[in-house]
Amino acid sequence: MGLLTPTAALSKVTEITPQMLKEMGIDAILLDVDNTLAPPIEQTPYEGVQEWIDTIKKSGFAVVICSNNFHKRILPFSSSVGLDCVAMSFKPFPFGFNRAKKKLHEKPKAVVVVGDQIYTDVLGANLAGMQSILLEPRSEEKGFTIWLRRKMEIKIRKRLYGQKKQNRG
Repeated sequence: MGLLTPTAALSKVTEITPQMLKEMGIDAILLDVDNTLAPPIEQTPYEGVQEWIDTIKKSGFAVVICSNNFHKRILPFSSSVGLDCVAMSFKPFPFGFNRAKKKLHEKPKAVVVVGDQIYTDVLGANLAGMQSILLEPRSEEKGFTIWLRRKMEIKIRKRLYGQKKQNRG
């Protein structure tokens, strides 16, 4: 598996089931926020996300938000959905993933990183020895660096999601 290849690729976080996580050997989840749980900058999660978080936690999985955003953005959001968080995680570098892993007391292979960016979430998970689930971005984000990363992701996403969409018939 290459450093830019996720363990799995889905459309949205609510498609992740406890059964899927158990089959992957997962005990803990690190979640990105923007375009994963909520639109960028917003404090309200996408429809169904709070119910999904509650189900995942009731199923016995430890969950922590791991975001590159500032505390000012992440703390209110994580508190509103009932999760602990690591802000300013500097993804794709392993520092934030390792801080989150310490909160969870899990081995790297039992942790999955869930997010919408290949060059932060997937690359960072692979560098930290963790599994990853890549999601499709659900909202448009502004800024040169996100635009550049999205441009660089096109071929990888076509390979991952193009096959999935073709299989739907």
